[in-house]
Amino acid sequence: MSASTKTRTPDDERRPSARSLRGLDGLNFLMADVRDGLGPYLSVYLKGAQHWSPGDIGIAMAASSLSAALCQIPAGLLVDALKAKRMLVAASGGAVALGCVLIAVFPHLMTIIAAQIMIGAASAIIPPALAALSLGLVGRRRIDARISRNESFNHAGNFVAAALAGTLGQWLGYSWIFYLVCAFAVGSAAIVNLINWSEIDHDLARGGAAGDPAGGTSPQHRPIAIRDLLTHRDLIVFLVSVVLFHFGNAAMLPMAGQVLAQTHPGWDTISLSGCIIAAQLVMVAIAWAVGKAMGAGYGRKTIFLVALAVLPVRGILFSFTANPIGVIAIQLLDGVAAGIFGVIAIVIAADVTRGTGRFNLAQGLVALSIGVGAGLSNLVAGYLVQWFGYPAGFLSLAVIAACALVFFALFMPETRDMRGRRAARTPAPAGATA
Repeated sequence: MSASTKTRTPDDERRPSARSLRGLDGLNFLMADVRDGLGPYLSVYLKGAQHWSPGDIGIAMAASSLSAALCQIPAGLLVDALKAKRMLVAASGGAVALGCVLIAVFPHLMTIIAAQIMIGAASAIIPPALAALSLGLVGRRRIDARISRNESFNHAGNFVAAALAGTLGQWLGYSWIFYLVCAFAVGSAAIVNLINWSEIDHDLARGGAAGDPAGGTSPQHRPIAIRDLLTHRDLIVFLVSVVLFHFGNAAMLPMAGQVLAQTHPGWDTISLSGCIIAAQLVMVAIAWAVGKAMGAGYGRKTIFLVALAVLPVRGILFSFTANPIGVIAIQLLDGVAAGIFGVIAIVIAADVTRGTGRFNLAQGLVALSIGVGAGLSNLVAGYLVQWFGYPAGFLSLAVIAACALVFFALFMPETRDMRGRRAARTPAPAGATA
């Protein structure tokens, strides 16, 4: 039988090898510290070591987010189009590592902005590539549990990375945090080879149908037109919700890090690591709990509303304290919100794009929305803090987060049972048989 007529394994019969699944576990663990670059540690570094103003820090932080935003749609299309997804993951990790080295060696405004742009562009590829590898390996029937497991390993990786970053930053200096990201990137490039390329259904990985005997080339299995995807109301509502979620959330931890650097110099890195460690411990449990909740029949909308509800509370609490213990305790709420979002965002994208062949493009659109929201959050909050102080910055983000809660509650339907309806509503590609 030729490659062009090879029959694929039906979705409910997919059995990837233990080696490939271990590789996926390890990749999610190691990529945890790579796909977000330096994150809030850059804010602490620029405030505590380089003594930048909050406005300039906001520009540097926003550069990565906005770069990632601009690259999301090309990244999603690239992941949909190419079968070399393992290579994409490894190359993207290498670019993040290079950007971190540049920041450590040349800590100047233009160099850091350029490095942040490169990190943002590279990090745009990583989430859709990991989601595509997961879907292509396990299929839709098991994707809910797989994404929950991915996020648990991701948060465990963030926990370990934060513990190492805090220790290295406290005792050896800020620059070692940058080199830690590089080490994780090298490890990611090595462990991705554990995933068996032949076990990945590349048509299924892009949101197409499994078991297509024509290898995804027959008319009924071709991806739908991009314009058709962009007219899907439920996807648009969800993307707007994601923008508002991150607009109200992204700058909170970097701002808390700046407060710690200002009020507790010398202990800012270890305190920020405490924040991240506390949140990641919660995220590991939350990611596992979300998988169990979905398996028990709870709707995606209900679960995500919980995440949206805790954000305004977090912003209000941050405005009242600069105590390291208090900041760490408040950051536990981020563990709840981010732990839920990491799982639910991918699952909802899979729900609304089933049978479209555009799953990874939708992932790119979600990541674009994250980048736009995060960029706006850092940029707007940076100048609000510079003009009106940190409490005003936190309260402004809390108001935006409350708007996100109301918008999602009013306009987003439940997607758990819409997979069949979505497929029925999807326009048939030209040439498809009746």
